[in-house]
Amino acid sequence: MIAPVASVTVDSVTVDPITVSVIQHRLRAIVEEMGEAMLRTAYSQILNSSRDFSTALCDPKGRLIAQAEHVPIHVGALPFAARAVTEYFGDTIRPGDVFLLNDPYRGGNHLPDLTVFVPVFDGDRFVFWSINRSHQSDIGGATHGAYNAGATEIFQEGIRIPPLRLYDQGIRREDVYEMIVLNVRHPRDFRGDLAAMIGSARVGERRLGQLLGEFGSATTHAGVEAVLDGAERQVRAIISGWPDGVYEGEAFLDDDGHQFHDIRIHARITKAGSALEVDLTGSHEQVVGFINSSYANTHSAVVVALAYLIDPEIPKNDGAFRPLKVVLKEGTIVWPRPGAPVTLCTNHCGQEIIEAVVRALAPACPERTMAGWGRRFRIAIQGVDPRTERPFIWHLFQSRPGGGASSAGDGWAGAGEWQAAGGIKFGSIEVHEVRFPLHFRRHEFRPDSGGDGRYRGGPGGVLEMAIETDVPAVGNTAGDGIKYGACGMVGGQDGRPHDYWLQSDGRPDRKLKTKEVGVVIRPYDVLHAHSGGGGGWGDPAERSAAERAADRRAGFVTDTN
Repeated sequence: MIAPVASVTVDSVTVDPITVSVIQHRLRAIVEEMGEAMLRTAYSQILNSSRDFSTALCDPKGRLIAQAEHVPIHVGALPFAARAVTEYFGDTIRPGDVFLLNDPYRGGNHLPDLTVFVPVFDGDRFVFWSINRSHQSDIGGATHGAYNAGATEIFQEGIRIPPLRLYDQGIRREDVYEMIVLNVRHPRDFRGDLAAMIGSARVGERRLGQLLGEFGSATTHAGVEAVLDGAERQVRAIISGWPDGVYEGEAFLDDDGHQFHDIRIHARITKAGSALEVDLTGSHEQVVGFINSSYANTHSAVVVALAYLIDPEIPKNDGAFRPLKVVLKEGTIVWPRPGAPVTLCTNHCGQEIIEAVVRALAPACPERTMAGWGRRFRIAIQGVDPRTERPFIWHLFQSRPGGGASSAGDGWAGAGEWQAAGGIKFGSIEVHEVRFPLHFRRHEFRPDSGGDGRYRGGPGGVLEMAIETDVPAVGNTAGDGIKYGACGMVGGQDGRPHDYWLQSDGRPDRKLKTKEVGVVIRPYDVLHAHSGGGGGWGDPAERSAAERAADRRAGFVTDTN
């Protein structure tokens, strides 16, 4: 919470600290309500169960005004997308318009993350964007489910949408709408999800209009500036307490699914006074596969890393990230040349960018650092449900990896990956079995998977799931972390890597790679998914006997460990 000690004057308008605090909390309430509207109206499992969406407010300059606690990697990229739409349409933006974008080379993270923009007007002046970014269950392209491990260029990954006007002053452009819908595999769900996104963004539009009406234009805008400036002051005060110097850290990916292995992300961070310069130019060259990170996604990953190192109550907005400068080199994995495939980048190499930055800064602020979270393993299964004879696409969100430990305590069990930090859920097992031809035989924590330390990494999961189809289904995998587990921090141990395979009656088990397409899944095959644990924090010798006994009672560790 911002707690200014005196009134704030912005552009000759004086706003008292109580009003600033109210405006800050109202902005937060708006983006949270937008998220609730999305959750309650979306069609697809990936949105209404797993919650792979984010809501935010920006101004026309692309400054992040407010965000809800959904998927952090989404939000740090939104300013680039907001600027792209503003610059493309300029003075032609009107009330009632709705815009779309998903192009990673114009501010998108990756193609599955479709973004809706609704402009908010103060009288006849365009003043804010109300934004919803949501991961689509399918976005077209060469394979189902949006992740194509075989892609060597972005055109194989799905339909690419530059800044585009979908509604013109309240009237939907039907030809444009139908063209987009035609390019996805499940148009019914896509139509419903897109309607939910637009409805969510329009909630933000209405609530911002009410805020302007209640406080007046001058006070509202001055209050927003004060909120941003207050966040900047707080973050600079934190950074100023760290020793000046140059810090370096690195992280590695298993492979790109093609020809590259042990792929390095390198961060060189210069801390001077209250500012940080994060230089990623020493990272691996651009790769063939879909783990290249779009410029906006890379910038977002760095922003996420900083967000994890500052106080949780500080608003994560444009002001909070003003002390940060990011230096990249085109042609590297963290800034590929246009046309490179990037679909996995929100997870990998996005997560490794976060890891490299946090590892670099750990000596400067060890008590603030968090150990690594488990990496992503994803499989999207396409088949036909024998109960309804309807086609389905199902995304694995179960058996989540463990969260990283920190100076505050043990990592969260089954919390997911670092780039989302628990923002993505796996939803109800029972609901999944109703919606899809699946039988979850086993879904529990994976013992001995979290890294040891003064505080233990959260355990990953164990999943055994039968795919109950009458005809073969097909799966595509997308992830990393079979070779490299979640990193320990400040003397803590690394988490255990992943292990995945398919079991078929009468056939040898089939080990699954983290990046492959066209995996044949025969009727009643069983998917075994043992996910990695989070990294430990601090010296394992400092963990007490009582805590270790509690770990064994909970089943998080075994007597053999």
